[in-house]
Amino acid sequence: MRLIKVAAGVLNQTPLDWRGNGARVRLALAEARAQGASVVCLPELCLTGYGCEDAFQAPGVSAAAWRLLEEIAPETSGLVVSVGLPVRHRKSIFNMVAMLVDGRIGGFSGKRFLAGDGIHYEPRWFKPWPAGVVSVLTDDSGRTWPCGDLIYEVGGVRIGFEICEDAWVGDRPGVGLSQRGVDVILNPSASHFAFGKNAVRQRLVLEGSRAFHAVYVYANLLGNESGRVVFDGEAMIAAHGRLLATAERFSYADMRMISAQVDIDAGRVTQAKTSAYVPDFANGDPGVVRMPFEWPAMTPEHSGREAAAWELAPDLKFEEFSRVVPLALFDYLRKSRSQGFVVSLSGGADSTALAVLIRLMVELGTEEMGLDGFRKKLAFIPSVKEAADESALVRALLTTAYQASENSGDVTRHAARSVAEAVGARHLEFDITKLVEGYTSMVEGGIGRALTWEQDDVTLQNIQARVRSPGIWMVANLKNALLLSTSNRSEAAVGYATMDGDTSGGLSPIAGIDKAWLREWLRWMEHHGPAGRHPLPVLHVVNAQAPTAELRPPGEEQTDEGDLMPYPLLDAIERQAIRDKRLPLEVFLQMRLDFPQYTTAQLGGWVERFFLLWCRNQWKRERYAPSFHLDDENLDPKTWCRFPILSSGFEVELAELRETIGGLSAS
Repeated sequence: MRLIKVAAGVLNQTPLDWRGNGARVRLALAEARAQGASVVCLPELCLTGYGCEDAFQAPGVSAAAWRLLEEIAPETSGLVVSVGLPVRHRKSIFNMVAMLVDGRIGGFSGKRFLAGDGIHYEPRWFKPWPAGVVSVLTDDSGRTWPCGDLIYEVGGVRIGFEICEDAWVGDRPGVGLSQRGVDVILNPSASHFAFGKNAVRQRLVLEGSRAFHAVYVYANLLGNESGRVVFDGEAMIAAHGRLLATAERFSYADMRMISAQVDIDAGRVTQAKTSAYVPDFANGDPGVVRMPFEWPAMTPEHSGREAAAWELAPDLKFEEFSRVVPLALFDYLRKSRSQGFVVSLSGGADSTALAVLIRLMVELGTEEMGLDGFRKKLAFIPSVKEAADESALVRALLTTAYQASENSGDVTRHAARSVAEAVGARHLEFDITKLVEGYTSMVEGGIGRALTWEQDDVTLQNIQARVRSPGIWMVANLKNALLLSTSNRSEAAVGYATMDGDTSGGLSPIAGIDKAWLREWLRWMEHHGPAGRHPLPVLHVVNAQAPTAELRPPGEEQTDEGDLMPYPLLDAIERQAIRDKRLPLEVFLQMRLDFPQYTTAQLGGWVERFFLLWCRNQWKRERYAPSFHLDDENLDPKTWCRFPILSSGFEVELAELRETIGGLSAS
């Protein structure tokens, strides 16, 4: 029996924050020692931060990361530690992991498979390291280190790497590592959050540990690192197909660490007994960095953590949403040094969801860190330092405003006031009627005629939304706070928003969430709520309403779905058209199967409307405030879904659709 203790540390880093990133790495080293661990896996690119974007191309960034590495290396005495950083070599930049052993740099392992789809642009900055290639890295003073496709034999224990994306491909490096007798595989990752993704990660880790007969250590980043992308802070340790330790996700801490004791000999025995395992002798044993290390003597101990109640809930997507967005908001708030949040609270679903999420941010943050810990992290906000309880914290951090026009009703006013009171926000009420009348009168005088709803419907709707913008921006400016835009993904898909009106804001937290699902979440919050939290019955005043922009005169009974189409159908069309890349006729045929309650003419008209509005409104999506990436169906043109601002608008394809509908109707 050869026992060693391995650890996975998750870090909440910030791009280019040399002091902060280094401090959190040092915090992890101290915690590893406190837990008695010898091997520590830290996340991918943890010295620079993963989200440096084109700053990776600056030579000064690589140089600063190298200096930080040299500062940290001597502090790893008695430990084996992996830290990620960009490395310049042969006029290229590589995404690498430095192996630090007992205070020295042992070598640099290169990432073989770069993430270049979805939100990832790694091939823009890095070159993939070729399999089986070993090189020599030389610094400015002439010192050299091995680099490339390496394994490390440390005190007789073989350690290798799969770096994030390496584990997600069919030809995983772990196959070769196993054939070369690796005992421990470390996976430093920067794997963005998406609903349900952790189950896939867990399968990759468990299967890797089983198939490769190895201990597998996985460490992800944590929190909202750079603005749009959120990391859940997942960490796992597995051995031979069994999960030994996991970290609870969505922590508000700067660093979290898990550790587990593992038996290296057990893996070797299993591998020796497996008839399918054939060691690789054909290629010799190149790329092995051998380093002495004294493993501390250990006595057997139990490792493990039971999953949190919410992680086992049947409504996991609701639970994840209730945790990931509050954490993302908290990190965005503190990293941007904003003094709080401002929301134009209309009494509808979108703005209500934002208010509830901010309340959850305070509840979950104080639950984990305590009131003092929460206030300490936001100590730069004077009103937070004086808050005596959770309710006072919410009031210090959230200001809402209901902005009534002559078309606003008592139902939405009451809903907004009730929600603000329930979550604890400071609530304001404005009347924009005279402002709307002033702009309308000014334009009527200029064009020489009166504006009417029959002739100028969109214009008269939009001026109400736009007039709301300056006042709410004033409130945000007065508080030095962050104005949150209330746009959702369904509206973004078809441009059902007034640019410089209800799209106003510096951050759009729910722009990646479709309206139908968001309303389901609000109903869940009304009756259930996240594990360990109370439901919010007050949400009935919002959930009982049909979604409405409330911009036309009350007698017209305006609703969103009346203007557009049923939201579940809109979201289904969007997924088919944008996620699955289907053309209008293909989408229509699928909708006939999925929504038989609607007529052929209705479905055909709605599909055509979607494609027309999608093409016309790409310019709006280009101008939306940054949003959080929460699933792999995002419409954000900067991180996920590229589409031309100008196009033919599917002219030929829509003509084909109309012809097909005509034939079906005739038959």
